Amino acid sequence: MGVIDVLWLFFIISALQPTLQRRYLDAMRTRKIAQIEKMRGSRVILLVHRQETMSLLGFPLMRFIDINDSEEVLRAIHMTDDDVPLDIVLHTPGGLVLASLQIARAIQTHKGKVTVFVPHYAMSGGTLIALAADEIVMCKHSVLGPIDPQLGQYPAASFLKVVDQKPVAEVEDETLMMADIGRKAIQQLEAATTDLLRRTMDETTAKELATRLASGTWTHDYPISAEEARSLGLPVNTDMPADILHLMTLYPQPMRRQSGGVEYLPIPRQSKHHQL
Repeated sequence: MGVIDVLWLFFIISALQPTLQRRYLDAMRTRKIAQIEKMRGSRVILLVHRQETMSLLGFPLMRFIDINDSEEVLRAIHMTDDDVPLDIVLHTPGGLVLASLQIARAIQTHKGKVTVFVPHYAMSGGTLIALAADEIVMCKHSVLGPIDPQLGQYPAASFLKVVDQKPVAEVEDETLMMADIGRKAIQQLEAATTDLLRRTMDETTAKELATRLASGTWTHDYPISAEEARSLGLPVNTDMPADILHLMTLYPQPMRRQSGGVEYLPIPRQSKHHQL
C-alpha cells in the first residue's frame, strides 16, 4: 500500500469517525434506557438540552423546550398505557410556555405514577413540567427555577412594577401595552400552575405557591435548591439513582474548539475505610 493509499484511508476513517461515535453513543443510550425501564417497570422519557456550537462559525446556540419537544413527549405518553409509570429526566434551561404547559398537562392527566428526575437543573419551563409530577427527584445541588413569564428580554412582572410606580401620563404607550400583556400572562400562568399543583397539594396551598413562583418573587434565573423546593411544599427527595446519573453521561456537551476548564478522573473515589 502506497503513501497516497494510506492518506486516503486516514481521511476516510477520520470522516467516518464522528458518525460511528454518534451511532455507538445512540446504541449505548438505547441500551441504558431499556435497562432502566425494565428495572423500574416504567416509560423513560428524556428532555435534555445542551448548548450546541455551529461547526462553521462557532457561535453558541442555546436549545430550549419547543413545540417539536412537546410533540415528541406527548407521542411517547400516548404510546404508554395509563397505568405504566412515567420517569421524566429533565435537563433544560426552559423554553416556550405553550410547549412546557402541553407536556405538564399530559403528565398531570397520566394515571400512573409520574417521577421527574433533575440531575442538574430544570429551569423555567422545565420547572413547570416538574410541578405536574407526583415526585421530583433531585441531586443535593440540583436546582429548579421561577416560572414567571418573560416578555422578550424582560420579566412581565417588571413591566407591572413600572406602571404601578409611575403616573400613567409618564408611561409610554408601548410600556402600558406590555404591562397589560404581562398582567394577563402572569394570571394565566398562575391559574395553570395552580391546576397542576392540585395533584400533590390542596387548593389553597397550590394557589399560594403558584403565585409565588409566577409573579416575579425572584429573578428569573434564581436557583431553587432541593432543600428550598421541599420547604415550599414540593414533593422533593434527593435519592437520585446512579443509573440516571450514568444515563446523563451519555448526553455529553458537544465538543468545542477549546477544552473546558473542568478535569477529573471519571472513576468513583471512596474513603479508606470503604476500601478492602
